[in-house]
Amino acid sequence: MLINFSIENWMSFRDKASFTMTATKEQQHGDRLSKLKKYRLRVLPTAAIYGGNASGKTNFFKAINFAKQFITRGTLPDYKINIEPFILDDNSRSQPVAFTFEILIGDDIFELLFALTASQVIEERLIRISSTSEKVLYHRKKDDPNPQLHSSIANQRLKFAFEGTRENQLFLTNSVSQKITAFQDIYRWFSDTLVMVAPDTRFESFEHFITEGSPLYETMNKILPSLDTGICHLEGEEYSLNSLPMPEALKQRIREDARNNITIKINNKDEKIIVTSQDGEISVKKLYTYHRNVKGKNTRFEMRQESDGSKRIIDLLPAFLDLADTRIPKVYIIDEIDRSLHSLLTKQLLQVFLNSCSEQSRKQLLFTTHDLLLMDQAIFRRDEMWITERSLDGSSKLISFSDYKDVRNDKDILKSYLQGRMGGIPNIMVDQIIQISE
Repeated sequence: MLINFSIENWMSFRDKASFTMTATKEQQHGDRLSKLKKYRLRVLPTAAIYGGNASGKTNFFKAINFAKQFITRGTLPDYKINIEPFILDDNSRSQPVAFTFEILIGDDIFELLFALTASQVIEERLIRISSTSEKVLYHRKKDDPNPQLHSSIANQRLKFAFEGTRENQLFLTNSVSQKITAFQDIYRWFSDTLVMVAPDTRFESFEHFITEGSPLYETMNKILPSLDTGICHLEGEEYSLNSLPMPEALKQRIREDARNNITIKINNKDEKIIVTSQDGEISVKKLYTYHRNVKGKNTRFEMRQESDGSKRIIDLLPAFLDLADTRIPKVYIIDEIDRSLHSLLTKQLLQVFLNSCSEQSRKQLLFTTHDLLLMDQAIFRRDEMWITERSLDGSSKLISFSDYKDVRNDKDILKSYLQGRMGGIPNIMVDQIIQISE
């Protein structure tokens, strides 16, 4: 689970912005909060982030996505780190960007901090937090002659990896790449548990839709007819690799990769094709939707014939089905969850997720949205709702609704927001627009 996260000097977030999934003392919707008895903490299952255009919502998403990619993929030797500091003042341009995560893995909480310039890691620190104390597992800092590696974990291989970590790479990443298991669980939290879904993410798990007999295939096809898209089911059909409109050299590379047990996803406009290999045999399948015609028979549709809303539902359903599985403690972060979806459908999907949460749950859903109908205390607690707001100097800040002391649990929070009492709304200069147009 994500407990806390902070960013500094990232894109529009010039000053440190802190975000927390720790619940406040309010009692509303308390039955769905995760309880970490060891730490005497209640953790929120969800967070909704609102704000005007260019207020910083997507930059918040991009910060976490960048951190995930930097941890799990790292950088090549002598390559620059692709950071994006705040560029509207000269001082910030030259300062490092900084990220801090506090995450729950199993029964333990870890804090991972790292600060970066374009050329190197300025600082990296990992702390294990217990209910009574904190243990620094390692700490490396630029120009520090005595970097720390805790004696309880230090062995010859780990020391070698620690001392040999490149300037432009994290020790966490380097240790895992050298098959050292000491921090593998933390790495896997970022690679597997944390799932980022951007507005243009398409069919991230569609390989599961095309395998008859798989749970996701069966569940998707049970749910889709009830979502008023006209789609009665999805199906993958066999396809010939030779018939694909692509150079022969690329087809040969696909064959080689598939034989090495690598799943290949091919995006050709709106066509979604997957290439896999089993027992040396290459399988190529393409995803289609089916609708009932006037005679009650199934008619096949190309994916390009579907509306943006139908495609978005297909994009998001795997996330909600994954979140419905209480055995897997996933953390999904979705940018623009409402994109191309009707408000009632978005609300229904969120309600299904929230109804599945309990004290024992370890799953979370964070999302950004423009859908103000979701700004409702009947759905969310005040500490589950946040606003991004852009200041006159171009910098963004992140504000929790629970910071507003006059927001009671019976207050029409949407009305207050639209009246500008809580910030986070666009400042549109209508008079100037009219003057220019004249």
